[in-house]
Amino acid sequence: MTAVSEAPAAVEAGEPRSVNRRRIVVVGTVAALLIAAAGVAAWAYGGDVPRGTRVLGVDLGGLSRTEAERKLTEALGPRTGDPVTVDLDGEAVRIEAADIALKLNVDLTVGRAIKGSPSPFGERSVAPVIELDKEKLATVLRKQLDPKKVTLKKPGIAWAGLTPKPTYPAAGRALDPAAAAGEIRKAWLTGGTARVPLVDRPPATNREQVDALVRDLAVPAVAAPVTVRVAGESFTLSPAAIAQGLVFRSDDDGRLTPAIDGKRLHAAAAKEFAKVEKAPADARITLVKGKPSVVAGAAGDMVDLGALGTALLAVLPTPAPRVVDATRTEQQPAVAEAEIAALGIKEKVSTFTTYFTGGASSPRSQNIMTIARAVDGAVVRPGETFSLNGHTGERDYASGYQDAPVIVGGKLEPGVGGGASQFTTTLFNAAYYAGLQDVEHKPHSFYFSRYPAVIESTIFYPTLDLKFKNTTPWGIFIDTSYTSRSVTVSMWSTKVYDSVKTVRSPRRNITSPPTVHREPGPKCITSSGLPGFTQDAWRVIRKDGKEVKREKFTWRYDPEPRFVCGEEP
Repeated sequence: MTAVSEAPAAVEAGEPRSVNRRRIVVVGTVAALLIAAAGVAAWAYGGDVPRGTRVLGVDLGGLSRTEAERKLTEALGPRTGDPVTVDLDGEAVRIEAADIALKLNVDLTVGRAIKGSPSPFGERSVAPVIELDKEKLATVLRKQLDPKKVTLKKPGIAWAGLTPKPTYPAAGRALDPAAAAGEIRKAWLTGGTARVPLVDRPPATNREQVDALVRDLAVPAVAAPVTVRVAGESFTLSPAAIAQGLVFRSDDDGRLTPAIDGKRLHAAAAKEFAKVEKAPADARITLVKGKPSVVAGAAGDMVDLGALGTALLAVLPTPAPRVVDATRTEQQPAVAEAEIAALGIKEKVSTFTTYFTGGASSPRSQNIMTIARAVDGAVVRPGETFSLNGHTGERDYASGYQDAPVIVGGKLEPGVGGGASQFTTTLFNAAYYAGLQDVEHKPHSFYFSRYPAVIESTIFYPTLDLKFKNTTPWGIFIDTSYTSRSVTVSMWSTKVYDSVKTVRSPRRNITSPPTVHREPGPKCITSSGLPGFTQDAWRVIRKDGKEVKREKFTWRYDPEPRFVCGEEP
């Protein structure tokens, strides 16, 4: 019998097929995880800023850039005006944000926050972008710092005539501006204190480099003159002028750098520069037919000192002959016509005259005229203080002053500039009657009848000065004039006060002069003597029809001895 195989039974319609359940579970799990991961990623990266991102505690996660910038500004903006507290090598100091240009850059901070990976199950802290001016910071810190704590010794090269004298540097404690900036960025906006200690630092320029500057630059610089050519003309800079202009500057890091100080060089070789220059003329006041008039300024044609300095540094190390080319630039006047016109100088507000003997040719009279010429035309702007010593400088032989009687140690002796005090008294009274503020003056120790008692002043460079302040809203123009027997000072401005007058008390505590015998000789000057006394004077100022100020001045005059040249009989 033949065996017949059976075909597998057909699966009836509707009967389930067997499946691999393990594969379904795995596929389903992966799909679920992918869906979950996609959901988490969508949540974490929702907005421009990843979730969990904070800046100084401000949550910016999930926000758009615009929203993040707004939120950060609202949260931290009120703090950006706060000062920063600094522990400066053990000393507590406060620095205003504006003084060092300290500010929060919101745009860059949010840009930094947008970058990086999210922290869906935690937080991500992003440091803010804080900007400041390192140079301003260093300047502010050094002003607050006790200079005795800085022990870093800076290098230097100074001149003794034409000989360079080096100062060698040494390591020591100093400020580290870069580290200080980092500490301040971290402390600001958090309310913390920036720790800024001094640190041990070597100087940026060492001893060998100082010697190299002396050998390779300073010594050859003054070995020969330099010819300067300017558009077909020329002038010469002498070794002495070069030594005045060549400077070596050390910064706070001890870095020594050579430079040409254009102003010093120009001053040292002024006559040489004048051969090729036309100086600018400032606008000024002059009196025309008895009235103030503004004279316009004029531009000048001056050597470009910056470019000249660069050219000089290049040739100074080289041997003679040395030639550099320079250019001229137009230089506008320092004082413009409009500036002078705005000062309101239009009428005479005071004038005062004192008288002297001896004629125009006597040394004392010549001194009075010399100082009057030096002050003539001076302008005192509103709020400025005029110093007679500061304006004229030392009154010496080189300035044209001669020997004439002065009071030295209570005695009359010949001295350079004698008579300057008479002009000082005249100027003081003109300022006094213009209603200007008395800042500094001192009456004579002896009374002289040529001066108004109490309201007068002496002067002696540099210890005794005459100073007054222009407290009016208008400029003051000082006009001086003289004859062979008088000197006059007038002040021009816009009238502020109705009147300025002086009321004096009677003289009191009058003392008789003693007789003093002095050794005969060129220093002995005879005098008839004058009594001493005390007196008060009141300056009475009226404005708008009423008294607005009454100012008291009091002085005690010593009796002027009757000086006799020779022994007592």
